Amino acid sequence: MSYLIFKEAPPIIREFLYYIGNIKGRSDLTVDEYYRDLRTFFRFIIKDRGLINKDIEIDKIDISCVDLEMVKSVTFSEILLFLNYCKDERGNNPSTRSRKTSSLRDFFNYLTVKTHKLSYNPTEELEAPKKGKKLPKYLTLEDSLNLLKAVDGEFKERDYCILVFFLNCGLRRSELVGINLSDINSENMLTVRGKGNKERTLFLNQACVNALKNYLKVRPVNGIADKNALFISKKNCRITGKGVYYIVNHYLEKIGLGNQGYSPHKLRHTAATLMYQKGGVDIRTLQAILGHSNLGTTQIYTHIADEQIQKGLNSNPLSKIDVSKN
Repeated sequence: MSYLIFKEAPPIIREFLYYIGNIKGRSDLTVDEYYRDLRTFFRFIIKDRGLINKDIEIDKIDISCVDLEMVKSVTFSEILLFLNYCKDERGNNPSTRSRKTSSLRDFFNYLTVKTHKLSYNPTEELEAPKKGKKLPKYLTLEDSLNLLKAVDGEFKERDYCILVFFLNCGLRRSELVGINLSDINSENMLTVRGKGNKERTLFLNQACVNALKNYLKVRPVNGIADKNALFISKKNCRITGKGVYYIVNHYLEKIGLGNQGYSPHKLRHTAATLMYQKGGVDIRTLQAILGHSNLGTTQIYTHIADEQIQKGLNSNPLSKIDVSKN
């Protein structure tokens, strides 16, 4: 992690960010979310305490004044006020507020338990907002086949391989972008680096092997900035997450599914759902394939099946008929 990423953060926050990034092994994206959550919180504290001109917009407040003394003075009530502000003023949903709660808990826990700079943790009794269960959006098997059939153009071999990897391996976008040629061995085993740089190994099925073989025949070799990168952009660099998003969105639009909430991450959900519902993959195996550290995260796919069973039973023409004689 670059030391310059959070150079504007006060030392007490910067120290925590490096701890969770370098010691805890959290991804740069996760560390950035922690930073944004803490920055918003202390901007709220500064404004709520009247430490700055009230006309200054909260998102423009400089938090360089935050130090240990200010952190020590934070109260449980102020944290509740902040979460209410996030709900009422910023329109944060329960999931976002829950993440902010987690960021504050980890920050104050670090200062209390790890560094002993605080003797009181104001988040100790803090409960996270309850999150409603939201089923993941995914493509049907027919939609998935149509998506693959829609691939064409100058980079069709690369684009097809990207879609096949998403739909068969359930990769995250960052995982796909990070694949190196050296990550695939002669036995068609793929090493994937997931969240927190945790590695897992996936077996490439025949569809992946065929797509990869066809792509490697046309993959650029000369003038490549990152010679070990598997997927190359038209600028001869490692393809970016943004580039992958545009590729997926392009083909979704071609099959009439543009602007309907689908994305590369929804292809991951699609792979998981198809494996569980159509392939008979058990939940523990699916957890290993997806790289979930918590089985509860994987169990969302069992809820999908339960919901479909319920819909199926409710679609019975007799489901709403009552001819009983009272």
